[in-house]
Amino acid sequence: MSITLFFHGDLDEEVFMRPPSGMSLPSPHHGCFSMLITVYVDNFLLTGNSPIEILDLKKFLDSEFRIKDLGFAHYFLGMELLRESDGLIVSQRKFAIKLLLDFNCLHSRPVSAPLDSSLKLTSASGVPLSDTSTYRHLVGKLNFLTHSCPDLSFVVQSLSQFMQSPTQDHFQAALHTLRYVRADSGLGIFLSKDPSFQLVAYCDSDWASCVDTRRSVSGLFISLGGCPISWKSKKQAVVSLSSAEAEYRSMRCLVAELMHCDNKAAIHIAKNSVFHEWTKHIELDCHFVRQKLLDGLVSLSFVPSSGQLADIFTKALAGPLHRSILCKLGVRAPPSNLRGGGVASDESEPIHIREEVFGRGKGDLNLTK
Repeated sequence: MSITLFFHGDLDEEVFMRPPSGMSLPSPHHGCFSMLITVYVDNFLLTGNSPIEILDLKKFLDSEFRIKDLGFAHYFLGMELLRESDGLIVSQRKFAIKLLLDFNCLHSRPVSAPLDSSLKLTSASGVPLSDTSTYRHLVGKLNFLTHSCPDLSFVVQSLSQFMQSPTQDHFQAALHTLRYVRADSGLGIFLSKDPSFQLVAYCDSDWASCVDTRRSVSGLFISLGGCPISWKSKKQAVVSLSSAEAEYRSMRCLVAELMHCDNKAAIHIAKNSVFHEWTKHIELDCHFVRQKLLDGLVSLSFVPSSGQLADIFTKALAGPLHRSILCKLGVRAPPSNLRGGGVASDESEPIHIREEVFGRGKGDLNLTK
């Protein structure tokens, strides 16, 4: 159980930081099953692999607190959950549409990539904005969209470095990103119900790509059973003296079951037991990655640049290449017939998700919707 508590002023009620005794539900059923419960203020999300156990838990909770069953979850904490036969699409369509409305871009001409691949933004690009708050507000909103849109990670990283003194060029680049969001506001991550638990990770870097600082950009992408679970685009803290060093710093940030890297020199350094003079300045990184390799926690594999999924997190790509990688990331749009509103559900389907709301009634929680 995961609970987030908000404290405003003095609190007279007793607060349990751990589930109190008696909150467990003895089960008369046998077999292997699991359930996950997320409580956020007065919103309650429950999922599991046994509809019978879910029903028993709901009855128990209702006997203690009185709950309202909203059925299969379709909207939770700003995230839309759209059900398909092979899994779920998690998107922020409503948030994206509101953002387009706020910046008068709902009917703008769409583009195929979030950032022009020929554009090189610097801190001195363009005329300074007289109102910097609008730019900061827009970039902050785009950053929130990255929760379900990995494809926005690099452009948000790029635009965020100009938050202190944004210019007209920076703002136009951000509006270009909105036109990309406009192309398909329902784009989201796909969570397959395939039982695979294979953990695969990709890391990449774009060496010395920052024109202002000549620092490299690291890109990370992790999938579990083919489903995207973590991604990042981040400028490295120091200047790397070679592309291998930049790749190695990216590799050091990513520890997983399996890693794919498109730099053979970085992989060679990790597997070589002898440090060379030119690797001393990254010796800590070398020791860290090599130790994980020896422990069997990491397996390093070379992947051609044409198959490097983390490319999308390190640089602006042309539209066709951007779309090609996007499909492989597990990002997709819902069917057109599901983009307009609620989602019909079939109680016999194997994915069982419930969104509950606590109301006033029995018990001491005193939470309302």
